Amino acid sequence: MTLLITNIKELLQVREHNVTIVKGDDMKVLPVLKNAYVLIEHDTIVEYGSMDDFDDIEADEIIDATGKIVLPTWCDSHTHIVYAGDRTQEFVDRINGLSYEDIANRGGGILNSAEKLQNTSEDDLYEQAANRLTQVIKSGTGAIEIKSGYGLTVEAELKMLRVIKRLKKEFPIKVKPTLLAAHAIPKDYKDNKKGFIDLVVNEMIPAVANEHLAEYIDVFCEKGYFDLEDTERVLKAAKEHHLIPKIHVNQFNAFGGVALGVKYKALSVDHLEELNPEDISVLKDTTTIPVALPSCSYFLSIPYTPGRTIIDAGLPLALASDYNPGSTPSGNMNFVVSTACIKMKLTPEEAINAATINGAYAMGVSNSYGSICRGKKANLILTKDIPNYYYIPYAFGDDLIDKVIINGEIF
Repeated sequence: MTLLITNIKELLQVREHNVTIVKGDDMKVLPVLKNAYVLIEHDTIVEYGSMDDFDDIEADEIIDATGKIVLPTWCDSHTHIVYAGDRTQEFVDRINGLSYEDIANRGGGILNSAEKLQNTSEDDLYEQAANRLTQVIKSGTGAIEIKSGYGLTVEAELKMLRVIKRLKKEFPIKVKPTLLAAHAIPKDYKDNKKGFIDLVVNEMIPAVANEHLAEYIDVFCEKGYFDLEDTERVLKAAKEHHLIPKIHVNQFNAFGGVALGVKYKALSVDHLEELNPEDISVLKDTTTIPVALPSCSYFLSIPYTPGRTIIDAGLPLALASDYNPGSTPSGNMNFVVSTACIKMKLTPEEAINAATINGAYAMGVSNSYGSICRGKKANLILTKDIPNYYYIPYAFGDDLIDKVIINGEIF
C-alpha cells in the first residue's frame, strides 16, 4: 500500500537527518517545506520534497492537500486515560471554593477514582478507555503514554495495566505503559504509609515486572502524598526490575523531587508548575526532559509551568495533556499547544516542537516518531484549509483537522 500526499501548503517538522530531541534556542526553529509532497509505503515515510522537484510517482492512493498543512501527529507522553466514570461533582465543588487538597482530604480525588475503578470490570474499563483513545487519535495524537495509578491495590493496578496492554494490541498507535504505583495512599493504609510502600515495593512492582506490563515507573512525589524517602524506595525497587522513572514532581511544592529524578536517570520529570533555580541547574547536561501539562494548570487554576524559563536556560521541554478525570478531563493536544503559547508564552515553533519530537523523546520513541523523516512512522495530521501553521495555536477552539493518518492509513 502506497499513499502520496501532494501540493502540501506547509510540511512541518521536516528533518533530513533523524533528530530525537531539540533544546533551548533550537526549539525556536521548526523546519518547514512549502509546496511539498510526502510518499508513504505501508507504515513508513519513504520520501518527501518540493513539488517543484516532483516527478510522477505512482501510488495506490493520492491525496491533494492544496491549501492544507501536514505535520507529525502529536506525541502525548503523560496521560491517565484508563479510569472509570468521571469526577464532575468535584468540578462543581472547586467552582464553589474547595481546593484540590480539600477535595482529597474528604475522600475525593484519586481515592474516588480508585473506588470506582476497583468496582468496574476489566471489559467495562477497556470500553471506556477505548472510547477515549479513539477520540484523542481523531484529535491528532499518534503516540501516547498511559499510566496506571487508580487501582491502589495489586489486583486493580494489574487490571489497569492489562487494559493498557489490550489497548496497545487493539489500536494502531504507539502505546507506552507506565506503572504509577504510588499515586495516593489508599484508605486501608491511611495511617500506615510505610505499609503501602512495602506493598508497592515487595508485591506490586515484582508482579508487574513478572507479567511485563509496564516499561516505566511513576510516583506522585508531592507533600501529602509521597516524600523524597518514599519516592526513592520506589525508584530503587523499580531499578532492580528494569523500570525507567517518569515521575510527577513540583506540582504544588518544590522540595527536591527533580534532583531525585535526575539521580535515578528519569526519562522525564512532569508537571513542574513550581520550579526553583536549583531545579534548572540540576537538569542541565542530563538526559531527563522536563514535561509541562498546561491543560492541568488551566483546569485547576494553578500556576503554569515556567516553560519560557526552562527553554531560555537551554533545556528541552515537552508538552503533554495529563488526560485524567480529576484535573484534566481532556486529551486534546491542539488545546495543549494553544495554551502553551497563550499562557506559557511559548512561540508556535517551540510549542509544536514540544508536542511532537520532544513529546516522542519523553516516552522513548523519538527514533521512530515525532518528525517528518525518511524511515520514520507515517503518523501525520492533515489540516483543513488554513492560512499557515500559526493558525493552529491561534484558533484554539476550532477543529482544524481534516484527516489523521496512523501507520500510513487514514484513521
